[in-house]
Amino acid sequence: MKNYLNFETDIKNLEEELDKLKDPYNQEGLSEVDTSRISKVEEEINEKLEKIYSNLDPWQTALVARHEDRPKAKFFVENLFDDFIQLSGDRYYGEDKAVIAGFAKFDGKSVLVIGQEKGSDLNKRIDHNFGMMRPEGYRKTIRLMELANKFKIPIISIVDTPGAYPGVGAEERGQAEAIAKSIECSMKLTVPTIAIIIGEGGSGGAIALASSNKVIMLQNAIYSVISPEGCATILWRDPKKTLEAATAMKMSSSDLLKLNIIDEIIPEPVGGAHRDKDLILDNVRDSLKKNLDFFETMDKDEILTHRKNKFLSIGRNKGFTTQSEDGNDLSMKASVFENINQNFKKNSKIYYGVSAIALLILLLGILL
Repeated sequence: MKNYLNFETDIKNLEEELDKLKDPYNQEGLSEVDTSRISKVEEEINEKLEKIYSNLDPWQTALVARHEDRPKAKFFVENLFDDFIQLSGDRYYGEDKAVIAGFAKFDGKSVLVIGQEKGSDLNKRIDHNFGMMRPEGYRKTIRLMELANKFKIPIISIVDTPGAYPGVGAEERGQAEAIAKSIECSMKLTVPTIAIIIGEGGSGGAIALASSNKVIMLQNAIYSVISPEGCATILWRDPKKTLEAATAMKMSSSDLLKLNIIDEIIPEPVGGAHRDKDLILDNVRDSLKKNLDFFETMDKDEILTHRKNKFLSIGRNKGFTTQSEDGNDLSMKASVFENINQNFKKNSKIYYGVSAIALLILLLGILL
């Protein structure tokens, strides 16, 4: 059974009509298949899809990103990678089924694959906690990222989560600390890291795995600090103002590419990734090959610098001042007091010597 969004009513009606036309054993009994009518309806469906999906507003894009039939992380892991060996547990508390992770081969080379899995049906969604990771999930990914870094293995993260799990148990076990440690670990790695946002990229739960050299989004994916419903509830006290919230947050792939938050958009089939999963697989595979090849000739220092400069440059191009395109001058600006303190530490012997001489002169002046 196909699932349709609320703005796809016309498409639903046409596809139901198409199914009846293709079925010779319909309610009227055995009948001749009307091929000309079938072709006409198929053309109408394609036209409707093209018209609707070329003019999606930000809230409609969010609905497409959450579509029940959209390919999940497990689908990509099973179809993009060979010899996948799943690894479990954080060695502190337990296993988190919201994230699947392990080593595999991509294009004949070893990679670490990390995927936030929502689940394809209700029972699996409950089992995977709807892709909302707990602290043990983040600590598991930290353990595996450090292992991959030790053996110089590139890391590929597949992001699809509404956010980190907000339950009492997760908070008691240090959810915020686990997310922060995951971000810190991601930023310190000296191997290439690529994050692909395939559906929802929600809040710190997504950033914990998307602090990468390359952040890539599927065309109809979203990436934001909070859900549109949550934002609308906080700002307007009205969860129905999702369109205004989604528009203001600039959570679509096109907006984020303009802001240099992400590096690339992977095009989807007309009607969303769920309508042609083979095509989206080919597009993702091509993007991964291209981006892994980009880092092929870089050493570990260059990879680390590339990631550092990527995040330090975010927000600098649209400000009040014009920044140099050279990433080497990007650094945290120290305060006046920090500069004085650093200068004192650097020239402490001189300052101590001058102070001693000044004190001696003062004492001589008093005695004489």
